[in-house]
Amino acid sequence: MDFVIAQPAQAFVPVKGSVAAFPVHRIYCVGRNYAAHAIEMGGDPDRDPPFFFQKNPDNLVLDGAFPYPTASNDVHHEIEMAVALKSGGNDIPLAKAMDCVYGYGVALDMTRRDLQGKAKDQGRPWEVGKAFEASAPCTALVPASEIGHPSKGAIWLDVNGQRKQTGDLNQMIWKVPEMISYLSGLFTLRAGDLILSGTPSGVGAVNRGDRLHGHIDGIGDLEVRVV
Repeated sequence: MDFVIAQPAQAFVPVKGSVAAFPVHRIYCVGRNYAAHAIEMGGDPDRDPPFFFQKNPDNLVLDGAFPYPTASNDVHHEIEMAVALKSGGNDIPLAKAMDCVYGYGVALDMTRRDLQGKAKDQGRPWEVGKAFEASAPCTALVPASEIGHPSKGAIWLDVNGQRKQTGDLNQMIWKVPEMISYLSGLFTLRAGDLILSGTPSGVGAVNRGDRLHGHIDGIGDLEVRVV
């Protein structure tokens, strides 16, 4: 097919140990999925229905350089586990949800907190604070066929060598199969979708020149510099 403008490049994430890449369709993010983070953000850690927002596939950063964005003076780090789907559908039963998972990665949900705060106060969507350029640094994916499905293990983030965020995957309020099943009742999930599964407490501001080191047991490490 011919197009009237140049076709945008396909967004993708590398796969560890493979020359083939994982093409990205959509990026869903779950909000306040660790109790301590829900509390620090002024929310209720009880199991109310989860809520989601989206980033754009071309928000992904794969070279380890996060350019400090315009229009903000308060950009925060949020370390998260990325869940990559190899299949999808609608109304996926909980018992079948994990059949959809291809693999896992370590990601950052970078947030223009000042702009997000204004949007919250005005009852507006969060995209201005969440879905900006380069807001989703991510590692290569590790296939579930190699590591299984991590349900526990340390997740942490250091900024300039100092521990800022720390938690455990077993502290997620909504577990991976629950997120997939619930999301599939709202959207048609597809192969190529990524889900960022929430962040533990300790989120905070970054500055130009900072070096971020994120880790999730069994999945890997993400190193990002703020430029």
